[in-house]
Amino acid sequence: MKILIAGGGIGGLTAALALTQFGHDVVVLEQAEALGEVGAGLQISPNGMKVFEALGMSDRIAANAFQPEGIELRMGRSGRVVFDIPLGLSAADRWGAPYLHLHRADLVDALAAELAERAPGAVRFDAKIASYTQDGQSVTVTLEDGTHVDGAVLVGADGIHSVVRGMMLGPDKPRFTGNVAWRAVVPVERLGDDLPPPTACAWVGKGRHAVTYRLRGGALANFVGVVEHDGWQVESWSGEGLREDALADFAGWHPVITNMIRQADVLNRWALFDRPALPRWHDGRVVLLGDACHPMLPFLAQGAVMAIEDAWVLAARLSEGGDVTHALAAYERDRRGRTEAVQAGARNNAKLFHRHNPVTQLATYGPMWLAGRAAPGFVHSRNDWIYGYDVTAGLQDKPLP
Repeated sequence: MKILIAGGGIGGLTAALALTQFGHDVVVLEQAEALGEVGAGLQISPNGMKVFEALGMSDRIAANAFQPEGIELRMGRSGRVVFDIPLGLSAADRWGAPYLHLHRADLVDALAAELAERAPGAVRFDAKIASYTQDGQSVTVTLEDGTHVDGAVLVGADGIHSVVRGMMLGPDKPRFTGNVAWRAVVPVERLGDDLPPPTACAWVGKGRHAVTYRLRGGALANFVGVVEHDGWQVESWSGEGLREDALADFAGWHPVITNMIRQADVLNRWALFDRPALPRWHDGRVVLLGDACHPMLPFLAQGAVMAIEDAWVLAARLSEGGDVTHALAAYERDRRGRTEAVQAGARNNAKLFHRHNPVTQLATYGPMWLAGRAAPGFVHSRNDWIYGYDVTAGLQDKPLP
């Protein structure tokens, strides 16, 4: 089949690779003029790496990655360690694949390079979708320049502000969560002695938290800070904030955090919105994937990985033969429960990280401190349902008749 994919981000490129591996022809319609150095760090947990292993490109993904030594929770002001659970090679032993940190641009570059080798010319740039039409046999996309592109299926992998979703279901109704996020990437050589630890580290405090980890073999440090706030409601990853505002949000916090803010060239700032579950993910021969259908709050670091899982399942379902609309319904059925559970887990973590008074902090983090020392395996076990999941091991249910 010839399959059209709207969006050349992580979900769209992974879908293109998976579909190519299953024998389909793909055309990726990317609205930008090129794939550039965008975004910041992201975490690819073992459930996502299993897809890349199945695609035969785990070495390519790992080439510019950083493998964290552990998972940590620290108090934001004092830096006191609540727990520090070793990770490293044990991630592959426990969950079947490594746990890696990557710059988003490095991951996109790796996916694009792999696709260029397997399906040269598959990505079409400056391809902005104006509309689509479909019948029982095909779907036709009309681009803003008037060009028509035909295929058997259209995959909307065009992100949280999905054009395809808007055409399918109308405008969405996001809800402001009351949280604003900061992010920055800083060369480690600028940070002196106040380096973030070589772990996936969450720093928690009253009404705010931060996450630090390293990228590109340890040469870069990634910072994400989330603050309860009602004065900024711009939902744009490219929006920038003022350094003094970020320092005010994390005043009195550990020098590792404030040093990264001071040394950052750019501090991006965006409001976090939540969205209700969609009534459906597909319409005839048009289907949604990743943030276009189940956007994730960042508190479980699973947004990119859920899109990666989606990509494999969609490709597998479309490769079973039979009716396309049945395949798309099966894909939604396979994925909806999983993604809704991860969305709920991310919402719960927002509350966990932002305890507002010493009593609730002690009640929450005290048992974690004990567990980290007495039963580190228990801490890891709380993530087994996420990291141990393997979409490549076989589809979860039988095909629809």
